[in-house]
Amino acid sequence: MLPNTPLETLWLAIGLLGQALFAGRFIWQWWVSERLGRSVVPVAFWHLSLVGGAILTVYAVYRQDVVFALGQGCGLAVYVRNLQLIRRQGVL
Repeated sequence: MLPNTPLETLWLAIGLLGQALFAGRFIWQWWVSERLGRSVVPVAFWHLSLVGGAILTVYAVYRQDVVFALGQGCGLAVYVRNLQLIRRQGVL
């Protein structure tokens, strides 16, 4: 459904930003892996996952989509935990 108010247009932009960041994590991971010649999961993957997932969760709550909100929201704990483990290793 296309937005018909400025507020709906803003929320659409927020949702698209979240999706771009969330999808960008795979592009970044692929690019780094190609550059290194081996499969790696760079730290930025988890940062993009966290920020993109958080934005998408907020967007899903606004849209009142329980399935979407739960799907994105539950992943946030995984992203935070991975960043904690990486920090513990002294990489961050």
